Amino acid sequence: MLSYCKDNLQQIKTLIASFEEEHYQYKSQLLSDTSIGQHVRHVLEFYLCVINGVSRGWVDYDSRDRDVELERNPVFAISYIDRICNDIECLSTDQEINLVGNFSSETETFKSIITSTDRELAYCLEHSIHHQALIKIGLIEQKMDHLIDAGFGVAPATIRHKQQCAQ
Repeated sequence: MLSYCKDNLQQIKTLIASFEEEHYQYKSQLLSDTSIGQHVRHVLEFYLCVINGVSRGWVDYDSRDRDVELERNPVFAISYIDRICNDIECLSTDQEINLVGNFSSETETFKSIITSTDRELAYCLEHSIHHQALIKIGLIEQKMDHLIDAGFGVAPATIRHKQQCAQ
């Protein structure tokens, strides 16, 4: 799982290194006035939740830092990606941990679910791919989709399925 996560993060790093800060911060009308930077921040903070949560024994995605520097500054985000890639290398992927969170928008009801580091990294990867699909929309709006390949923001299962159908 670690290599898949790192490869995915490297895709994001390569992308954001290829354009200017103004494109990173551009508020996309198609994405409800959110920026590529905001989506990158969101993805990176989920990984950080796992990294920090492993030592505590629990992960809580609701309690993210929401560091605006990550969404404003692509150079800072790139250094953050490097840090995450280094930090996840040190994780014990078979460690049992708890996922805690409030899964209701209406009540203050917290739930704890037994999971593992590997499962949460898989979630971060799937979550990242989902946000990459949204980033792709922002790139299309800015006429910058030439910076990504056709597989950017597409789930591995979808890629495999399309390949099978093409045969």
